[in-house]
Amino acid sequence: MTAHILILGGTAEARRLAQELAGRPGLRVTSSLAGRVAEPRMPPGEVRVGGFGGVAGLADWLRAHEVAVLVDATHPFAETMSAHAAEASARTGTELLALRRPGWEAGPGDQWHWTGSLAEAAALLPALGTRILLTTGRLGLAAFADPGLGQLHFLVRSVDPPEPPLPRHTRVVLDRGPYTLAGERELLRTYDIDVLVTKDSGGQATAAKLTAARELGLPVVVVRRPDPPAGVTVVTDAADALDRIDRISS
Repeated sequence: MTAHILILGGTAEARRLAQELAGRPGLRVTSSLAGRVAEPRMPPGEVRVGGFGGVAGLADWLRAHEVAVLVDATHPFAETMSAHAAEASARTGTELLALRRPGWEAGPGDQWHWTGSLAEAAALLPALGTRILLTTGRLGLAAFADPGLGQLHFLVRSVDPPEPPLPRHTRVVLDRGPYTLAGERELLRTYDIDVLVTKDSGGQATAAKLTAARELGLPVVVVRRPDPPAGVTVVTDAADALDRIDRISS
């Protein structure tokens, strides 16, 4: 009997897991991408693109395609999708794993300021600097478009063009990681950045900016990631996910 695995993806960990599972006897693997990135990096195996239509739509898909294990390997800040996955899993009795890479931790020399939201991050900025590198993604920039922050200058880096409203003084750099330490040093120096704002996404692909900020003595505002839904089994890498999937599907 073939066990069907649905991976809610879009992250490097999701692609790595799909690659490990693809071709394994007795398994069928489908990766689902939200479709918010214009040119996503496609994982191996079957791929579907687009939303499910909320909790009910996802639950219907799990039933119709006889999914044995649902893996929520979305971005750590994809809070709505994670909540939908937990509810759909509960409705259908589908096993659910949340694949979450570990968050970042401050080290010696780091000047990190932790906040609970983008709005809290924006409120800290006037006391920290005037030239801000925003690496929080293309969504949610309205928090930094407050007229009270009109004296600040923002460099926004994202994969795709950001959605308005944007801060009054905004320059956009379209780029995709992984980023090198040398490249991040050059970016910060070229644009005379004095504050870095980021989300606690974790992982190595975008961590070089933190090292560059430490070397240059810059403060970093870090938005805490939301907790996973209550009761969900959390794994931190593809190897752990594979082990649990093997046990569930055997």
